Amino acid sequence: MGLFKDIDEANSKWYFNTATGEVEQGLVSDWTHRMGPYNTEAEAKDALEQAKKRNEEWNEADEKWNG
Repeated sequence: MGLFKDIDEANSKWYFNTATGEVEQGLVSDWTHRMGPYNTEAEAKDALEQAKKRNEEWNEADEKWNG
């Protein structure tokens, strides 16, 4: 590890680029187009699907809460 541990760790993680739809390792793209970090490439590939599932669960919970 280098002098800047947080940056070194971030550069070893995986990210989903929302602009290109591609998975990237490290801080390649601008933060405005990055989802992550994820520990594996597979997790990053599944980022949008996982976000969709969470949003659906939260919407259902909101509906129940609001009656």
